[in-house]
Amino acid sequence: MDALTGLPEATIIRDRESMEPFLRDESHLRGVPPLAVVQPRGAGALRELVRRAKAEGFGLVPRGAGTGKAGGCVPTEGTVVVDFSAWPGDIRVSPRDLCLSAPASAPLREVKAAAEAHGLFYPPDPNSWESCALGGTLATNAGGPNACKYGMTRHWVLSVDALLDDGELHTFGISSVKANAGPALGQLLIGSEGIFGFILGATLRLAPLPREYATLLLPVKRWEDLLDLPGRLSGAGFLPSAFEFFDPAVLAELRAHGPEEARRLPGEALAILEFDERGCTSEAFLEGLQDLLGPVADGLEIASDERQRQGIWAVRRLTSAFLKERHPGKVSEDIVVPRSRLRDFFEGLGRLGFPSVSYGHLGDGNLHVNLLAAGETDPAILDGQLMDLFRLAIRLGGTLSGEHGIGLAKRDAFLALSDPGHLHALRALKQALDPQNIFNPGKVI
Repeated sequence: MDALTGLPEATIIRDRESMEPFLRDESHLRGVPPLAVVQPRGAGALRELVRRAKAEGFGLVPRGAGTGKAGGCVPTEGTVVVDFSAWPGDIRVSPRDLCLSAPASAPLREVKAAAEAHGLFYPPDPNSWESCALGGTLATNAGGPNACKYGMTRHWVLSVDALLDDGELHTFGISSVKANAGPALGQLLIGSEGIFGFILGATLRLAPLPREYATLLLPVKRWEDLLDLPGRLSGAGFLPSAFEFFDPAVLAELRAHGPEEARRLPGEALAILEFDERGCTSEAFLEGLQDLLGPVADGLEIASDERQRQGIWAVRRLTSAFLKERHPGKVSEDIVVPRSRLRDFFEGLGRLGFPSVSYGHLGDGNLHVNLLAAGETDPAILDGQLMDLFRLAIRLGGTLSGEHGIGLAKRDAFLALSDPGHLHALRALKQALDPQNIFNPGKVI
């Protein structure tokens, strides 16, 4: 591609075989071959990329580690993939300011480890935390099990370094929790999936590292008994740092075909509850919790040490990869419903009549509903099933994505089901910030 000849501070990949890994993320989608893949190593490369994209009419698609699940980083027609894996920068922790700064290329596992080395805690923990890049978690506003107590990624971002339409690098925000000089433009970029500009780094808020963990494996004899627990816990003042669940269909899959540790899982359905507040391992706390759970707590197992705790979490972490390996064509959605409507949702899902299995974040109503037969289902029928699923979540006061984002995979549904005023505002922002539509074209809106 002549338009990229002589691009400074960058590696350019053009041959089809080398570009093949950049056509996919962890969704079911495959992009079209890009014009090229560019790996920038400095501001000069980005400045020139933006200038040439505007002059030549090609789009720019941002990519981190490629672990997204909505097709947000897959290339569309007439685009160049901008791979930020080599973007320079160091992770710097400021214990006095309770914050950390890092480049978009930093692996999330290293960000979390750097905080922990100072006795501090960066809570966001998507399932891919060991392999994803920080920039991708910022662009998608990633969640994870901890979100039920600590919120999403956006709640932990103090400032953002970003590339905008002028080709320059800008910083929005400061390294302090109080900054009220006009609207928080950095927050506009968090979760925007790169459609307004590209995130190059951020300063993140940290908290003291939890010193205690009470990790409980809760099998239930009746699946329905699990669905009222999130509301009962919060109503009684118990705030778990994680509340994960496996429905009966997922447990059946794991017991029949999963690894040895999964085949021994008890109950008709199953939950993982974790608390990390001071005193959560005390006899008084655990007795109060068991009193609240009542008969549902029969069979409750409490991890006695870190090894047992990690063993419980290992089964939860492997669930997505196990289902993907066993059902390569499956589609996994991440809808959300309020905790008070969980029972209504699963009753409605049953009435829809298509086979599915569900697991995920019961504590905040973010449910991973998997259509295992999607690969063998007529595309028109599959689209109808997904739209019915999204409509059910929205009717109950929820939404069609809790943490994966919209990207390319949910774009049609997002456009069809969103409030027209919402779409109008997003398009106005897109036009103002990216009038030539060079940043991640064809995604979200």
